[in-house]
Amino acid sequence: MTSTDTVAIITRSARPVRNNWFRTQVSALWPPIVVAAIVLILWEAIVVVFNVSEFVIAKPSAIIAEMFTAAPLLLDGTWVTTQEILYGFLVSIAIGVSLAIVVVRFNWIERAVYPLIVLFQVVPKVALAPIFILWFGYGLTPKLWLIVVIAFFPITLNMIVGLKGFDPDLKALTNSIGSTRNQFLWRVQFPTSLPNLFAGLRIAITLCVIGAVVAEFSGASAGLGYLIQFASTQLDTPLMFAALTAISILGLVLYYAISALELLAAKFYPHIKIQPAN
Repeated sequence: MTSTDTVAIITRSARPVRNNWFRTQVSALWPPIVVAAIVLILWEAIVVVFNVSEFVIAKPSAIIAEMFTAAPLLLDGTWVTTQEILYGFLVSIAIGVSLAIVVVRFNWIERAVYPLIVLFQVVPKVALAPIFILWFGYGLTPKLWLIVVIAFFPITLNMIVGLKGFDPDLKALTNSIGSTRNQFLWRVQFPTSLPNLFAGLRIAITLCVIGAVVAEFSGASAGLGYLIQFASTQLDTPLMFAALTAISILGLVLYYAISALELLAAKFYPHIKIQPAN
């Protein structure tokens, strides 16, 4: 067999794989696109047929037009809010993961701290916004703290579940070869917990979006949350809905970015069970 024949065989065998991947992507994309199109058409029709005032609810066509008209405002606000979300998300990961590891590594810390973590989670976070502003002023710091207190809990909780979900037989095996507690934690428990950690990250990134908007409602001079509040004071409903749409798109992009990161991590840790983002 010549090298030309080999290349031809490889090309023919790769083509069905590419076609299957394309069909899979198309079959995954068309249902939400069709549903979204139907919702928008019904929304537009209801507003027109019942002659609903623009001050009450804007038509999808008016929102799209406003997104083009106010594009500079929306882009500036999106950039500010994105920075707040990403900074808060990174701090949430650092605190959430560290807390989970410490709680699982030291039993006495788990008994002492875990009830306090749960207790802190049930505190209404919106009520904390004015307190953080009182302590840290109107800059970036109070917004970051509000995002962190909202987002760290699912990261911590999911990772604790993952760290404790190891195979007992594997524990017995590593003990038999003289593995220390720390070696077992970093070489077995931590990689095993990654699927749970990514599940927590997907929840946390959506909570970060909510936290950023709530923080901007409480006191800000820029960002999409501030833009919504400003539009509401001006009775500019299309701008308000345009900012809401921008926040929704931003949250969707960040959610799927975490899923893409999980796919990347699965290449380094093949045992990670990927949960496809629907």
